[in-house]
Amino acid sequence: MRPNRVALAVAMAYPFVISAQSTDSAPSKEAGVVTIVSKQPTSLPTQIPATMEGITAAQIAQNINASDSEDALKYFPSLLVRKRYNGDYNHAILSSRASGTGNSTRSAVYADGILLSNYLGNGVSGLSFPPRWGMVTPEEIERVDVMYGPFSAAYPGNSVGAVVEYTTRMPDKLEGSVKLGYAHQPFDLYNTHATYGGWQSSASLGSRSGDWSWLLHLNHNDSQGQPLTFATRTVSTGTVGTAGTAVTGAVPGLSSANVPWLIVGTGTQYHTVQDQVKAKVAYDFSPSVRATYTLGVWQNTSEGRPQSYLSNASGQTVTSGVINIGGRSYAALTGGDLPLTNEKLSHTLHGLSVKSRTQGTFDWEVAASLYDYGSDTKRQNAASNTLPNAAAGGAGTLADGSGTGWNNLALRGTWRPQGPKGLHVVDFGAQQDNYKLRYLTSNIAGNWTTDAAGSVASAVGGRTRLQSLYAQDSWRFAPDWRAVLGLRSEHWSATQGLTRFSASSNLAFADRSEHHLSPKAALSKQIADDAFVKYAVGRAVRMPTVNELYGATSTTNSQYINDPNLRPEKSWTQELSYEKNLDKSQWRLTAFAEDTQDGIYSQSVIDPAAGNKTISRVQNVDRIRTRGLEGAFTVQGLGLTGLDVTGSMTYADSTIVANQGFVAVAGDTIGKQQPNIPKWRATLLAAYRWNAAWTSTAAVRYSGQQFRTLNNSDVNGYAYMGVSPFTTVDVRARWQITSRLSAAFGIDNLNNDKYWNFHPYPQRSYTAELKANF
Repeated sequence: MRPNRVALAVAMAYPFVISAQSTDSAPSKEAGVVTIVSKQPTSLPTQIPATMEGITAAQIAQNINASDSEDALKYFPSLLVRKRYNGDYNHAILSSRASGTGNSTRSAVYADGILLSNYLGNGVSGLSFPPRWGMVTPEEIERVDVMYGPFSAAYPGNSVGAVVEYTTRMPDKLEGSVKLGYAHQPFDLYNTHATYGGWQSSASLGSRSGDWSWLLHLNHNDSQGQPLTFATRTVSTGTVGTAGTAVTGAVPGLSSANVPWLIVGTGTQYHTVQDQVKAKVAYDFSPSVRATYTLGVWQNTSEGRPQSYLSNASGQTVTSGVINIGGRSYAALTGGDLPLTNEKLSHTLHGLSVKSRTQGTFDWEVAASLYDYGSDTKRQNAASNTLPNAAAGGAGTLADGSGTGWNNLALRGTWRPQGPKGLHVVDFGAQQDNYKLRYLTSNIAGNWTTDAAGSVASAVGGRTRLQSLYAQDSWRFAPDWRAVLGLRSEHWSATQGLTRFSASSNLAFADRSEHHLSPKAALSKQIADDAFVKYAVGRAVRMPTVNELYGATSTTNSQYINDPNLRPEKSWTQELSYEKNLDKSQWRLTAFAEDTQDGIYSQSVIDPAAGNKTISRVQNVDRIRTRGLEGAFTVQGLGLTGLDVTGSMTYADSTIVANQGFVAVAGDTIGKQQPNIPKWRATLLAAYRWNAAWTSTAAVRYSGQQFRTLNNSDVNGYAYMGVSPFTTVDVRARWQITSRLSAAFGIDNLNNDKYWNFHPYPQRSYTAELKANF
């Protein structure tokens, strides 16, 4: 999996230098500083005092069934992306060692230095805030690098979990490609027995002429996902008697809390059609100074459709009214149980950077980016507007986030007082990040599918700004030693906070501002020609997002309760690594620890008294303590020429040790496991080159038991809203038909594990692709 593995292996124990060289060049090292070779330079700072892993485009093509850019992270140690189907645009959250799949703000995702992480909010409570994965497709990627932990002063506190950097290609000559992919998923759960999948196509064209280079990339994805939510009735809420329509088709089971319930239908099954256009233009002012402009346009049209499992005595589907199951009557089915949604999104990304790459005494960069929700609407039927009439129109809501977005500006420099082989390498810079959230939900009395917005149902808005200065010195004070010291200063402010639930109920919040310092330090030692030891420690301050502060919303089937007085989340993270690099194998062992004060969490519960509405409340958790051990290895030619094996295993004990808040009763979260952090997780990937034309890969991913709730009451992971352990086996075979034409076939979840993370993950899925280069 790991590119230039010798270089990356050393990098886990030492800082390293990134330079723009051919990927065929061999990595070099001196006093623990490693030159990572890549056609395009990443935006990561030149000296990185942290564990790092990476993967190249060639390895993605050979080893991974990748339909979305986040698939490149499948087999990285300790990482998981909560991707539920191809093109998952609103729930694909990245988790890491001590950060769960509900905490998207505890990681940072970039593409060519442009921020893709969405820090307008956290996770998927209320609104959805995953990284904007759709702005990058697998065919664009040259390489992906992941830095673990908040050990670089160049990044904000959101780097506490991991920093992911996608580096995309720029051509050296006229080139192009066309790719066609297909996915097929038979799905069998409760009373759903259907097949889902879709088609994906992409094309690219680029060239270089003199000092100019350009690349145009197009991508189209038409995807059907499996049902994700389910309408339920708790057995104990039924009233014995004959009231209501007698129905059959309900599926009995146990909830995530092991409470008997009935599954009466599906709530959301997405059909999403996405188009992406990406244009990059670069101009070389000199051999060492390049300007690059990036334009990305992403459009998405999706429909969420429900299905009732219930039938009356005549065999007709029942979608509304009081229902009677087995002699018990239950609350009426509403539009909240069986919601219909239509979404239309059109987002635009701009990025501009000018940077020098001399690797001499001084290098610099000026970078700016803008992400704009040009159009962002979601239409949904009202709770009172039930099927089948709701399919044709009737009352509903229109949520409009148009105008929301963020912009970033960074000035960076690298100073090498004695040149590239000097004792010191100093990184420094200034950054400003602005975020604006504006979301208006309006009632529609006539036709929810077409009518204009009516009266205000809810509105949220606000801005945050983070202004930062940082400096970091990597000091080679002895031939085998290197120390890294850094400091980040951050000034954060939140302004224009507004929440309202009608035209006359405006609630404005007072402006806030805070200042924080985050020191970083690392010490590395080369203890032998092939062995390294490194210790790193860093503080990270994760500031509250606009949505967490002001984003109270109430819709047909969900409610989000904000907190304008949230405290920032403050973490101290440490890691101690030992790295061994042999002739054909490398391995790393890392002990890590994290102590987080005032962790920010949004906890979701289902309220039967509110028509099974999902209620989410954001809160601070006083203290969370994590202790863990991570191992990673790679072996080339393991007993057989052409066979490469990589793997990892992570143990994490992440516990809530102090918390004044609670879920049900005081103290019920103390000593409980941090949500969405399994104690054990592992990966194993074996890639075999049969000959010059054929390669095949088999991979295993494992994740142990975990919980979604702060008090760990969701003891049954194999149910809707539960989080289950899983073991999945993925396989892939690739045929290089000619020098320009290739084909691949793969199966994800070959063993058909039926596992959950609130929603059901995909079951056994088949993929096929055909690609032509010219």
